[in-house]
Amino acid sequence: MIPRDGSCTSLWQQHMEPYIPSNKADNTLVYDVIIAGGGITGISTAWMLQKLGKNCLVLEAKSIGFGTTGGTTAHLNTILDTPYTKMIRNFGEDNAKLVAKAARDAINLIKENIHKLAIDCEFKETPAFIFSKNEDQTRELDDMYMASQQVGLQVAYSDKIPVPMPFQKALRIEKQAKFDPLQYVYALAQAFETAGGTIQQESRVIDIEGDDLLTVTTEEESFTARAMVFATHIPIGINLLHLRCAPYRSYAMAVRLKRDTDYPQGLIYDTDDPYHYYRTQEINGISYLIAGGYDHRTAMESNTEKYFLQLEAHLRTYYEIDEVSYAWSSQYFEPADGLPYIGHLPGHPANILVATGFSGNGMVYSQVAALVITNMLTGKEDPCIKLFDPNRVKPVAGFVNFIKHNGHVAASFLGKLLPADKLDEMAAIAPGDGKVVRYEENTIAIHKDEKGNLHALHPECTHMKCTIAWNAAESSWDCPCHGARFSIIGEVLNGPAAVQLGRITLGT
Repeated sequence: MIPRDGSCTSLWQQHMEPYIPSNKADNTLVYDVIIAGGGITGISTAWMLQKLGKNCLVLEAKSIGFGTTGGTTAHLNTILDTPYTKMIRNFGEDNAKLVAKAARDAINLIKENIHKLAIDCEFKETPAFIFSKNEDQTRELDDMYMASQQVGLQVAYSDKIPVPMPFQKALRIEKQAKFDPLQYVYALAQAFETAGGTIQQESRVIDIEGDDLLTVTTEEESFTARAMVFATHIPIGINLLHLRCAPYRSYAMAVRLKRDTDYPQGLIYDTDDPYHYYRTQEINGISYLIAGGYDHRTAMESNTEKYFLQLEAHLRTYYEIDEVSYAWSSQYFEPADGLPYIGHLPGHPANILVATGFSGNGMVYSQVAALVITNMLTGKEDPCIKLFDPNRVKPVAGFVNFIKHNGHVAASFLGKLLPADKLDEMAAIAPGDGKVVRYEENTIAIHKDEKGNLHALHPECTHMKCTIAWNAAESSWDCPCHGARFSIIGEVLNGPAAVQLGRITLGT
């Protein structure tokens, strides 16, 4: 099993062994492109650039598939979280059509890679279904139908849906798809290395400097590149995009049903807010019903475990469940205006690029990003370059863009001695729980592990000093401001933070 950015195990990671790179990074070379991030966005972008003759290095902070790629529900859809009604209203019909085409091209790119590389990842084309439950949702669905037709989707009303749930009206959208994301990414990574590319794991990028030639610094060494791509969900440092991307958590569950005939075919979505989503996946000959939903802003809910209970109760209302095999949560970033930010990182040299703000459509937008960034770095014209340009975000008065880090924050509490017995008594923390507490003049983040041992941390996120909050569902410390996440001992799980939390020494 591969590791992931939380204590819960996803369906995908359970069936995979850690990726072992073939090629070794060379810090004496000048790479054409360095890509930070070994998820589907980074590996897809690296593979496309390497095929076109660019010498690329992927620097992954942990391991391939560690982040959201290992926690997705892997829907490949042209029906996106931002409805086409909103896109038409905000960006015009022509641009909405361009987004729909980009999503279609993204699915075709995955299909093409699977065919050319003979990837066994359970890829299947399938229709999608969206259904309403009441009059308000039906009006929304009718608007969705009209907008989907406007942008060129193959959409029609349907008198049935593949799930045993009451509905008032439903849409059927053709040419959607599903797959096993880690099987796909692993095969792409191997193809990238065979083509001469390099992947280095356990190499978190913590700094980048320069103009024409960039010096990219990890926790252990530095590399030189002509261009840099942040495929890390959200870029490191402090940037205008951090004010335009809101972090969200989504909850997923893979269950085994008592009757094989009950597994639904297709991708299915209701129109609740937040909505539920469903599909079936077969792995090693075993079928699983995958369902998700209950999205909320990261670190804004104190009882995250309740969402697993709610999701399970929701499924048991409609299905006879044999077992809940896997339950996990994952993170995504919601863009302010509904479209992702793909292109030049605002406030930085033109050779530093970013792909972020994918909303809940990371599998599709990962391929859109790979296509757009490849076209940018190879000089190919692409109308999507302007549409997804991160610099469409206008600067805030007085805001200074910079990419340096607040490393001094982590150091400020290191070695500080505080009494464990007093903290334990004051906090009254149950085993497995965590809490931010005040002790004398200090605010401290405390976690008690299952053996009763206390772990104390400085509670300020090392990105922009927001106060972290305990995520009981994934046993992590999460930042509500920009989505950085940390382990129980303060290690960075998710950016934009690049420096671990300061640890506090507990005494008697």
